[in-house]
Amino acid sequence: MQGPVLVILVVEDDFLIQDLVQGALSEGGFESEVASSGEEAVTLLQGDENNYRALVTDIHLQGALTGWDVAKRARELNPDMPVIYMTGAGADQWPSHGVPNSMLLQKPFAPAQVVTAVSQLLNQTPPPHE
Repeated sequence: MQGPVLVILVVEDDFLIQDLVQGALSEGGFESEVASSGEEAVTLLQGDENNYRALVTDIHLQGALTGWDVAKRARELNPDMPVIYMTGAGADQWPSHGVPNSMLLQKPFAPAQVVTAVSQLLNQTPPPHE
């Protein structure tokens, strides 16, 4: 019997990093959906907030919304949603902006680090109510 599909929402505006993260998650047994902007991510989250089990977001995104904004909105919809932040230059802001049940990956990182971070946070998170 197969359990529910674990879909991870990846928010990243750099196509190379999108591919890297999506490939790593796929190899780790996760399905993922990619949004290229914070606005697109929020639209996807609001459309089906129960579909996503975790959020992997770059902090610095093109457009009006940052990764911090996307994570805040995701947590308004699902308070237990694990969040993995990716950044090359925003790590010092994580203590003040980061949400509980989150991790920060400093770029560049190994693809396996994304899978490990997602797995660790999901293991600490209660399963969604059906």
